[in-house]
Amino acid sequence: MEYRIGQGYDVHQIREGLPMFLGGVQIPSDRGFVAHSDGDVAIHALCDALLGALALGDIGHLFPDTSDEWKGIDSKILLAKVIELVSERGWQVGNVDITIALQAPKLAPFVEQMRSVLAGILGVSADRVSVKATTTEHLGFVGSGEGCEVWAIAMICRSL
Repeated sequence: MEYRIGQGYDVHQIREGLPMFLGGVQIPSDRGFVAHSDGDVAIHALCDALLGALALGDIGHLFPDTSDEWKGIDSKILLAKVIELVSERGWQVGNVDITIALQAPKLAPFVEQMRSVLAGILGVSADRVSVKATTTEHLGFVGSGEGCEVWAIAMICRSL
């Protein structure tokens, strides 16, 4: 087997009156992410990790925020398009690991649903998808509620 690993990072500002999507799940909140798409910062970081593993650039290169084609798009569609690129090149997802830093709301009740949704798009079982949520103990822009940041790592593999 041949293996590659990619790392992704994304951050979005939080503002009142917008929907909050994370890991393909709408999170009940009166605040959400400022973005050109639906703002799913977890999926965006995951896309970057997968693209990085193949040295294909980043999500902004593939789906520019200057294009009306991607305005308001469901980020699950973007992830599915990235998975198509992975598959077309003969690779498959081994596992992914995502860490979400968000002060509020608490995400624990939604983690299993996120894992399930992401696994379905990635074409793997949920035990290959790790989603962890943390706060920053009220420190920095995350702790003050101004934004959310996400780190993702993806391992992909293919037979030699």
